Amino acid sequence: MHRIRRSGERGHANHGWLDSYHSFSFADYYDPAHMNYSVLRVINEDVVAPGMGFGMHAHRDMEIVTYMISGELRHTDSMGNGSVIRAGDVQRMTAGTGVRHSEINASSDHDVHLLQIWILPNRKDLTPGYEERHFGKDLKENRWCLIASPDQEGAIHINQDVRIHASVIDGGKPLRAELGADRCAYLQVVTGQVGVEGETLYSGDALMVENQKVIEVITESYSELILFDLPMIAE
Repeated sequence: MHRIRRSGERGHANHGWLDSYHSFSFADYYDPAHMNYSVLRVINEDVVAPGMGFGMHAHRDMEIVTYMISGELRHTDSMGNGSVIRAGDVQRMTAGTGVRHSEINASSDHDVHLLQIWILPNRKDLTPGYEERHFGKDLKENRWCLIASPDQEGAIHINQDVRIHASVIDGGKPLRAELGADRCAYLQVVTGQVGVEGETLYSGDALMVENQKVIEVITESYSELILFDLPMIAE
């Protein structure tokens, strides 16, 4: 069984300095049919203007993953971390008992484009934590690269039974993903065009897959994809 979430169906807010699309209910966008998917709570596609960004603000009890598409983002937090992350970088912040951070476009002349992803943690009141890793094109080209996992060395650690894979694929190349028992998947098209489950998906589209063992993807143009392997949770 599968369902499609089209890019244009997402919530949208344009604040001038921030152009943001919300896959799930967020801030002033509320859609009871799209509150979350399994433990996946937020996917915001953000484009932030030069020199602008989110000032210091607080989070708690959430796994926050930033997936960089283009540009440079300056991160500072109350744990003492400070860095600039770029395309290919993946950052994880465990908010846990409480953390404050800021995210500012580090460039004075071009936008920064990113996905901010929130995942519900496996328990509350975790110790706040931070991690970042770079996953180059060579690791993702024409195959799935595991970028986040609760238990796999080489991926960023996430405090939930979730595995996140990323891929960049040449047009015409096939890609296959297998799901275990009692698992579901959320496939996000970052850029490009792909065929999957008899449907054509474009940049910003997503596919939710349940009760099947295999997902077959055929790229119709050079594409970048993220696949969330998630636990099935009874509604």
